[in-house]
Amino acid sequence: MNELLLLVAGLVAGAINTLAGGGSFVLFPALVLVGVPPVIANASNTYASLPGYASGAFGFRSEIARHRDKLIPYSIVALIFGYLGAELLLRVSNETFVLVVPWLMLFAVVLFAFGGRLNVAVRRLAGEGRGRHAGAILLLALLAAISLYGGFFNAGLGVLLLAFLALAGMTDIHAMNGLKLWISVVVAAVGVIRFALSGAIDWYHGSIALVGVTIGGYVAARLAKRIPTGLIRALVIVYGLGLTAWFFWSAYFG
Repeated sequence: MNELLLLVAGLVAGAINTLAGGGSFVLFPALVLVGVPPVIANASNTYASLPGYASGAFGFRSEIARHRDKLIPYSIVALIFGYLGAELLLRVSNETFVLVVPWLMLFAVVLFAFGGRLNVAVRRLAGEGRGRHAGAILLLALLAAISLYGGFFNAGLGVLLLAFLALAGMTDIHAMNGLKLWISVVVAAVGVIRFALSGAIDWYHGSIALVGVTIGGYVAARLAKRIPTGLIRALVIVYGLGLTAWFFWSAYFG
């Protein structure tokens, strides 16, 4: 039953990631539910999500190539601070992580719910010139903070990266999505390597979830035009809020 639950959770998470984002809201708690310790469940979730990031980045390869001047500095920052985020996760006990997870979930759900408005506001700021004139060091410092968060807890990373790229002055949404996915690949890959070296990935349960995520993402991409994205987003938000409330109750009152 555990294997079936993870496969179904992976299918749903992969489909949600393709259609609206937010698949971690399904996959991470499913891993916890089948008995994977919270820290290892978080690391395994990153492992299961990595192929989706990589295939998405490959699909935007031409758009990414047009901004190759940004790839090296962005990749270096994502590599260093994604690793530090993963290292931080490994130094947190399961007991402490259980107390932190509800707040991370709440932050991620709020980002998911209001991410569109956030990106519009940031894009407007960038369009007015203030974003373009922001210091390069400050922009890289912001990317460092986002990568640190992504290495520690994967949910909501895409929304933060889109906001960062808008603040950096980008307006082409396809190029932004491509770079978002590329940075996500770097952060997730260095995290997976670090988690693997420390034995923090549940390869068995994580691989079942990975298969589900891959299949779910592919099927959803084929059916994307038939499924209303707004409905999916609304369901994810409601589910995410309910899940966050459950994590708060379990951590502080259970």
